[in-house]
Amino acid sequence: MITRRDAALRLDIPLEMAKRHGLPPKMTVDELVVIERTPPAWLVQSRANRTGKPVWVELECVVCGYHEAARPKKWWPEYTYLSCDDHGADELPEPEPGVVRAEVDGVGTRFVAIVDVAP
Repeated sequence: MITRRDAALRLDIPLEMAKRHGLPPKMTVDELVVIERTPPAWLVQSRANRTGKPVWVELECVVCGYHEAARPKKWWPEYTYLSCDDHGADELPEPEPGVVRAEVDGVGTRFVAIVDVAP
């Protein structure tokens, strides 16, 4: 059995869309395979309307390797690294010479975006 969220990840659709179109809270892998092979009209239309931006992204901590899938937000910066919010700056890779490092909190459920930019 897989969850609705896992099904949404595999179908590359928002969780809200999965709920709206009646995907059950839990389903078998076989049921999901049927949807993937013979997609309903709403899924065909959703895929046709794609803008090229990902629906889900994989976030991974550069320090410990913790990862999660998340819906990207418009305000997320173009980051150099991601780290869990409980890691210190001393645990991160050193910045390249001549760059300025900034931190942006709130990426995913527990990440800090590390942004290295030239001054």
